[in-house]
Order: sequence, then C-alpha cells, then structure tokens
Amino acid sequence: MPREAVFSDSKTFKPHQFDMQPAPMTASNANSTPLRHKVDVTHPVLVGYLFWILGFVGAHRFYFGKPLTGILWFFTGGLLLVGWIVDAFFIPAMADEANQRYPNGRIDYTVTWVLLTFLGLFGIHRFYMGKIGTGILYLLTGGLLGIGYAYDICTLNEQVEELNRFD
Repeated sequence: MPREAVFSDSKTFKPHQFDMQPAPMTASNANSTPLRHKVDVTHPVLVGYLFWILGFVGAHRFYFGKPLTGILWFFTGGLLLVGWIVDAFFIPAMADEANQRYPNGRIDYTVTWVLLTFLGLFGIHRFYMGKIGTGILYLLTGGLLGIGYAYDICTLNEQVEELNRFD
C-alpha cells in the first residue's frame, strides 16, 4: 500500500500520480484525474556520457538520434571542440528526448549501438537485430567497405525502432 501525504488543501498526494497515464477512478479522485509519468529508458544518460567521450566525432549525437548534427560534429571535430564541451551539459536533455521518441522493445538500443561501434564492420549488430543476410554481407565485405557501416551509424535508431514496433 503506497504512502500518502496530506497537504494543507486536504488533497492527497500519491507517488504513482506522476506516471503519465490516467490514475484509476476512485471516489477520492473523482473530480481530478492526475496523469502518471512513466518513460521507458531506451537511451541511458550514462551511456550517452560514454559516447560523449568520443563526442568530438559526434558519437553521442548519433546515439541520441541526431545524425545531421552528428555528421557536422564528425567533420568539424565537435565544432572545434566547443560544441563538444557544451554538449556535456545537454546530454540529460538529449537522453530524455531519445527516451520519449524511441519505444522500448525486444531489441535494446544500447546493445545494438555498442555492437555497431566496436564490431559494426563485421555486421555483428545486424545479426543481433535478426538481419542475418545483411549481417553475412557485412561480415564478408567489411560493412560494405564501410559504406554500410556509415549508413547504419546514421539510421540505427530508426532501424531498431521499426523492428521494435512490429514485436
């Protein structure tokens, strides 16, 4: 049974009231229906900071689903490192935005990104996503000579999102 705190206006506060779903209708909340706030974590802040270490090449921006600025960071060294340093303060906001944008599902975004980052030229991330044919193709051609690898860096979140929607 959850604890309740009584405020001066005699309304009760329940911890579950902030989960972004309507609370069940009861006699005590018949006049007000608080929203529940619950967001599944698909892109953890800590992992974002780990990718930020490589941020001067845009790794954290690609991870959070911002491929255009990721490309800009890649070609300008994180906007001559100034944008990279400023991004250290924006990682939590980027994580929140990505968590709201990309649904949770069978395929984990972080696992897929780590596999792409370290073993992407061998197509291991594609095997993990169930794309066996292109996984073998990447394995035999070095990620399609790096072109497929670059494509996946720009589109990986959308690929995982599409696969997770059809679970």
